[in-house]
Amino acid sequence: MIATVVWGTGNVGRAAIRAVEAHPALKLAAVLVHNPEKVGKDAGELAGLGTELGVLATDDVETVLAASPRAVVYAASGDIRPGDALADIVRAIRAGAVVVSPALYPLYDQRNAPPELREPVLAAIADGGGSLFVSGVDPGWGNDVLPLLVSGLGTIVDTVRCQEIFDYSTYEQPDSVRYLVGMGQPMDYQPPMLMTGVPSMVWGGQIRLMARGLGVEVGELRETLDRRPLEETVTTRTMGEFEAGTQGAVRFEVRGIVDGEPRIVVEHVTRIHPSCAPDWPSPPSGAGAHRVIIEGRPRIEVTVEASDEGENRSAGGNATAVGRLVGAIDWLTEAEPGLYDALDVPLRPAAGRFGRRRG
Repeated sequence: MIATVVWGTGNVGRAAIRAVEAHPALKLAAVLVHNPEKVGKDAGELAGLGTELGVLATDDVETVLAASPRAVVYAASGDIRPGDALADIVRAIRAGAVVVSPALYPLYDQRNAPPELREPVLAAIADGGGSLFVSGVDPGWGNDVLPLLVSGLGTIVDTVRCQEIFDYSTYEQPDSVRYLVGMGQPMDYQPPMLMTGVPSMVWGGQIRLMARGLGVEVGELRETLDRRPLEETVTTRTMGEFEAGTQGAVRFEVRGIVDGEPRIVVEHVTRIHPSCAPDWPSPPSGAGAHRVIIEGRPRIEVTVEASDEGENRSAGGNATAVGRLVGAIDWLTEAEPGLYDALDVPLRPAAGRFGRRRG
């Protein structure tokens, strides 16, 4: 059994605990938390499993890593603390662990990541013998392995478009929704996530990764942005009220330009309520979906919906992203120490997990 630590118990961490517990090759060794109110709570309670797992959450990072766990699922956010996230991940790698995480956007395409990110990671790998695989929580598979797989079904491929279409009204991350993305803020508010260049920084790596898989070169990245106000005040289950006239929907694209044309596109369409921007693309169920559209011959469109945690409809995307990461751990422990990306790590069937359920 591969002793595995889950570091962080938010939207991603809860799903990670469940995924580790369900995987027959993994054993949950520890759960690391930052919030003192979570210290001492059983991992099963934190993950919403409805049963105890006998692993109590701790904030003692030093002791947990001193036990030399074989793997770490780093589920703490890197959105507003990328430097701290990098330091934590490097620390775990140096302790000899295989680390999987969605926290460091530039490492989606690790070969083209900035030296200030790659070099500390590579040094830690050389020192400690660990590894790192980063894949997005948006989810990464929707912007790498799925579009590349589907593209192989076509005869001619003109463009590849990856869409995330999502209703934030059940998302349990108010800081990200209200301040990073700007939902519920005045229309003259500048959300950090929507500042010029930021979408390219976050999703550009996935575009370059797809380009590498398709055998083409992206000459440049271009961005588009559209925002819509709420026409009436709405109340959400998890984050309270969002007033009329404030930002209620966002649509942006990051376009990979190949030979002067936008050939590989990542598009996000997000709302705080289904009533806002009804003319924009909507998911089939009204909750959330990830869609890949291959324009060419034939035209191919694949839509994936996932649900988890009952009413928390956002959790389905988190769960599938975590499934990709946690499902890679046993492969990574057999591979040579290194820095990996989605083109390196195979997506495999759920061998040994079919029919397993806890909670």
